Amino acid sequence: MDKSSLHQQVLDRLAEDLLQAEEAVRAAHETATHEENIAENKYDTLGLEAAYLATGQARRADAIRQALARWRQFRPPAYDAGKGIQLGALVCLLDSADRQQWLFLGPDGGSMKLPSAGLLVQVVSAEAPLGRAVLGKCEGDEVSIQLAPARQQFEVLRVY
Repeated sequence: MDKSSLHQQVLDRLAEDLLQAEEAVRAAHETATHEENIAENKYDTLGLEAAYLATGQARRADAIRQALARWRQFRPPAYDAGKGIQLGALVCLLDSADRQQWLFLGPDGGSMKLPSAGLLVQVVSAEAPLGRAVLGKCEGDEVSIQLAPARQQFEVLRVY
């Protein structure tokens, strides 16, 4: 698997998400400010609701812009077994049911799943529970995280 290809896919997806978020901001703002949506009484709240929606969409667009800036500055380093898993690592985990799960550790996760070499790779940040759990680990190490009522166990199979 190619980390630079995954990195580019993240940039492309974030750019696409930003365009969609900016369009949603424009649409919500137009609805909020349209002359037909001026409140005629205290129960007429369409304009107010659209204004709240525009504010939320603007915050979402800002968050995507920040994530995009972090990913543009980020250069995934080569894996150094002496340091263990760090940001930029591509990790293959094996769960207790012998299923493989691929992770790409980045500066921002965004819950993205990206196709690569016929597999799906989950993009996670170091702040995500699984991201925190794998930091510093090496091939062959065990990883355990508590998710809801169950504890999940993984083995680090490969790191790139």
